[in-house]
Amino acid sequence: MNISVMGLGYVGSVTAACLARRGHGVVGVDVQPQKVEAFNRGESPIVEPGLEELLRRAKAEGRLRATTDGGEAIAATDLSVVCVGTPSTGAGMLDLGYVRAVTVQLGEVLRRRPKPHALVFRSTMLPGSTAALADDVLADLVAAGGLEVFYFPEFLREGSAVADFEHPSLAVVGTRDGAPPAPELMEALFGGSARVVGWGTAEMVKYACNAFHATKIAFANEVGRVAKPLGMDARVVMDLLCEDTRLNISPLYLRPGNPFGGSCLPKDVRAIVQHGRRQGLHLPLLESLLPSNERHLQSLLGLIAQTGQTEAVILGLSFKADTDDLRESAMVEVAQTLLGRGYALRIYDPALNLAALVGSNKRLIDSKMPHLASLLRSDLGAALGAGGVVIVAQRCAGLQELKRFVTPAHHLLDINGWPELRQLPARYEGLCW
Repeated sequence: MNISVMGLGYVGSVTAACLARRGHGVVGVDVQPQKVEAFNRGESPIVEPGLEELLRRAKAEGRLRATTDGGEAIAATDLSVVCVGTPSTGAGMLDLGYVRAVTVQLGEVLRRRPKPHALVFRSTMLPGSTAALADDVLADLVAAGGLEVFYFPEFLREGSAVADFEHPSLAVVGTRDGAPPAPELMEALFGGSARVVGWGTAEMVKYACNAFHATKIAFANEVGRVAKPLGMDARVVMDLLCEDTRLNISPLYLRPGNPFGGSCLPKDVRAIVQHGRRQGLHLPLLESLLPSNERHLQSLLGLIAQTGQTEAVILGLSFKADTDDLRESAMVEVAQTLLGRGYALRIYDPALNLAALVGSNKRLIDSKMPHLASLLRSDLGAALGAGGVVIVAQRCAGLQELKRFVTPAHHLLDINGWPELRQLPARYEGLCW
């Protein structure tokens, strides 16, 4: 099957590479020339384990190319997968501008050159969005029977997205009436075991999952803030809670630590809360998630201030390990605040390559931390210096490496639970334990 993938961010890049590995011919589309050029060299435009190897192989075997011309890609393929961004507006609502623009373009191409085509939305959208786009933009094409429209939510975690694509924890595909797609499409794209539901249900389960994940993180951090002043280790409390695998489901997000961030959880919580308000609904738990997360960030900043140090080192700037995604990273906020308070700040993050940042990541840094390059240190020893508070957000250096440079003049603040740091000669403190 010939497939065009619209948008070469985290979801689109992984989707394109994995579909090519399955033997499909893939044309990637993005408005960023840097991403297109990287794809056409068989290189990954993002940091994601295993992705570049797939892209190199697909390029070498002639199954993958990229272009900035979406119309040409649509005309050359049988199926289009939309993976463009759905950012938050200033008011917290979901911005479907990029999705609508791609949808309009697809409609124009198919009207000029009618042919059977399938459109698959993967971009995260509020319930009702697929129906609105299909009815407002594509109604004539759908009615004529030449265009099929599906909603196929992604459940890819940055840092393990390739494995998640091939072995999804949940596979759901939405159709207008819940009727299953053709068997060949079901097997080729959605997987034979995917649950088939209506468009709205498929859209809603994505928000339900992300809201649940966000809830688990905020809940564990609140437990940590209650436990620490009482002299309790919140990790022990949460370990006990997680022993109940029948009712508490999963321990993956139930760990006190870093405030949540990234490209999905904050944006999607804002969108569903604003949606509820517009509908006159009162959603106290969901409305409390972002304020709780901000409170946890302030708690972290308070602990940094209590160390009495005037120098600070951040180990890991992105929102989680094994990614270069800086969007809504708590450590970016910490860095900004510490600079404003006059700290001498240094940052160590081997996964971060400023020259390779494009799109939302680059815009974020240009607006929030234009001086980031002067703060980054490529050498761990230079980053740690002779002393100061070391904010260990990620394990971006090994314990043996740290032993070479950490001294009693350092104060280690463990953000995500690395108990072996206690072996180092510095004072150790956990964020919630």
